Amino acid sequence: MFKPKYTITAKLLANIKRIAALVTDLNSTRLPKVVQMALEKEARELSTFASTSIEGNPLPLTEVKRVLKHKPANLRDTEREVMNYNRALEHLNDVLLKGEPAVSLKLILETQKIVTKGLISKDRCGQIRREPVFVNDPRTGKTIYWPPDHQEVRPLLEELISFVHAKREQIDPLILAGIFHKQFVIIHPFMDGNGRTARLLTKVLLAAMGLNTFNLFSFENYYNRNVARYFEQVGVLNNYYAIKDKVVYTGWLEYFTDGIIDELLRVAKEIPAAGVSPETAILPHHRQILDHIKDRGYITDKDYGKMTKRAKATRNKDFNKLISLGLIEKKGKGKATYYKLAASI
Repeated sequence: MFKPKYTITAKLLANIKRIAALVTDLNSTRLPKVVQMALEKEARELSTFASTSIEGNPLPLTEVKRVLKHKPANLRDTEREVMNYNRALEHLNDVLLKGEPAVSLKLILETQKIVTKGLISKDRCGQIRREPVFVNDPRTGKTIYWPPDHQEVRPLLEELISFVHAKREQIDPLILAGIFHKQFVIIHPFMDGNGRTARLLTKVLLAAMGLNTFNLFSFENYYNRNVARYFEQVGVLNNYYAIKDKVVYTGWLEYFTDGIIDELLRVAKEIPAAGVSPETAILPHHRQILDHIKDRGYITDKDYGKMTKRAKATRNKDFNKLISLGLIEKKGKGKATYYKLAASI
């Protein structure tokens, strides 16, 4: 039976209380929908950039945004890693929208399959490793950690999942999410994609306390600002069998909650600044488009041309702005092009 060792220190308790207060304030903030959607889009971009950067992806944030916006057909591995992570975010967001979030072995395997698709061999996508794996120090190339034997991975994962479900009403969700994150990394269940999968599934657990990190903030951003410290805190050294009964989670939990506070404060600072800018403002002609779609189900450029004296090039800009804000989607091609409300609306 998995029994993690940790202490509720004064610092950890203070962090939990502060997060609860910040979350309450954040959840009580009422934002214009267009502003909220812009902030959510920014958070997804930041999460994708930060989590892939932690794993060594060299693409800067500006390039990550470009890839996510234009979705190039021929992807380099660095771009595919970015697209995969964003797809995993979208998939898990759909899972959360369907009901009570729950971590399961099925969801873990699905998530790893999405983040590694096209990057590793198919027999390793969505599959628990069937061979030994080693963790090397990227600075020296020397092995610093030997995870458990592959035969024990599934039982260890199932034990961790059972622990999470059994303790949901007994342990603070922040502590539970933090323990899951570190123990998942310790088990190292896959040949590749362990870190990205751990961070994504941690988001699902955090959503259980009303802190839906898919919406407005990216706790990966905190880790990415000091990757060396993140690896130092979340990882362990030596052989799993030598340290498995000696791991203490307290320091990691303090660091983990520090990161959530840091990111919540960033979001709280950005919300007033976001306001309604020229980039997010919905003007009367934009409202005409949205109202027409709500009444008819869709709109074409020809429909819009009958409603306004705006030139065709300007009308295209109006459609593209609503697309970039995530309010509408473009369907069809050429003369058969039409626009409808985005699936998330």
